[in-house]
Amino acid sequence: MTDRTVLRLNGLSKRFGPVVANDDVSLSLARGEVLALLGENGAGKTTLMNMLFGHYLPDAGTVEVADEAGQLAPLPLGHPQAALAAGVGMVHQHFTLAENLNALDNITLGAEPLRAIRRDRRGARTRIEAIMAHSGLKAPLNVPVGRLSVGERQRVEILKALYRDARILVLDEPTAVLTPQEADTLFASIKAMTAEGLSVIFISHKLREVLAFSDRIAVLRHGRKVGEMATSAADEAAIARMMVGADTPRIARSAMAPGAPVLHLQGVSVAGRSQRDSLKQANLTVHAHEILGVAGISGNGQSALANVISGLAVPAAGHIRVDGSEIPRPSPARMVRAGVGRIPEDRHHEGIVGAMSVAENMVIERLDDTQVQSRGLLRREAIAAHADELARAYDVRGPGVTAPARLLSGGNIQKLILARVFERAPRLILANQPTRGLDMGAAAEVGRRLLEARERGAGIVLISEDLDEILGLADRVVVIRDGQIVETGSHDRERIGLMMAGEAA
Repeated sequence: MTDRTVLRLNGLSKRFGPVVANDDVSLSLARGEVLALLGENGAGKTTLMNMLFGHYLPDAGTVEVADEAGQLAPLPLGHPQAALAAGVGMVHQHFTLAENLNALDNITLGAEPLRAIRRDRRGARTRIEAIMAHSGLKAPLNVPVGRLSVGERQRVEILKALYRDARILVLDEPTAVLTPQEADTLFASIKAMTAEGLSVIFISHKLREVLAFSDRIAVLRHGRKVGEMATSAADEAAIARMMVGADTPRIARSAMAPGAPVLHLQGVSVAGRSQRDSLKQANLTVHAHEILGVAGISGNGQSALANVISGLAVPAAGHIRVDGSEIPRPSPARMVRAGVGRIPEDRHHEGIVGAMSVAENMVIERLDDTQVQSRGLLRREAIAAHADELARAYDVRGPGVTAPARLLSGGNIQKLILARVFERAPRLILANQPTRGLDMGAAAEVGRRLLEARERGAGIVLISEDLDEILGLADRVVVIRDGQIVETGSHDRERIGLMMAGEAA
């Protein structure tokens, strides 16, 4: 890394109506540097990078990018083509690839002259192969992208940027859908490229990666930059303190003997339209006093498993037992009556009824309770008082419990769902991505409440794409891949990562 500045953001601000996404943010990047940009969901990280790349036009501020001679020059704002021409490349968290085209065509798409009589595919291939050899990023060029692994697609996205001569590379959650081994390989390639002068900004919430691969850390909170630090002087506690503004409580899982089975799936199959909503002869047992972690790369059957446990999917084959009783044709109502508490992945569409009030959403699964209704009429004062109590206990913030639930932020909707589930003290809890969108303090509180439920005697199915979360909370870990569930018998990160990739039994 050198001290030569290749990028400078000066006082960037952006509003969306009354919401301030970025407020006077300034940031610099040196040649050959890896800068980790951190912050909780909604802190303004992606908005800031979208202004750099021209997707958003700032309300105030300027951007300067160094030319090939190293001289900083103003970048025209609001024009992605200008950013590309200046050597800025961006790889988004969600891939922007044409799955019916092969990797070579995806890499060259949009980078060739419109007036060219014919495509120089041979020249493009030679250049891409040179980039792959130099960067260490390998991808099969002739295979349709739809048939590539997630890790290979990620490499195609980065090769796309390098093919356009990117000297500054922005990576938004680059390892969100990668196994630990794929993530390590990716960052090893990135570090090799930075030694040749590439500069990188990467957005991440995985502190282990940040500490292992970055040179410097910048933190946003509520749209403002609250600090920077050299990675060599940082640790997880210091980063968390800067991100949240206070020390984050640490939670520890103590040893506990499992009890009787509370969930048993035997040979359960779900015929979905894709791997994401399919299960193949799944066998799974969860005991009382146990947190079972389900690890896997996104889109390998997690949704199908969650839908079966929630009652949203009826298996084509197999048996489901909750607390020893078979559920012949699962439905959401039957699963709730059987003692299942559900924290869904899609909190907006499956977790709440947006037009109903916060208070009504908190009791929506207790409508047969005499404290909620009497002779078919809702006891609204009691419901509101109950909701006020839960809102205080779970820190649900918003316009009030009588307001429509759709007015809550994503994080507060998640807290509403958590309050509804934990307050019922269910025998079985499905926790599907339970901390997504929560700040570190709130995420730690979710972990604490899951451990409390485990101690009380609940069985918990924890589905998460954050392997650190699973390893920290789960008593036992299984891997789901291509709709099949495999016991790991381990808490070893490397072994679980290989199993997620299908490279270990």
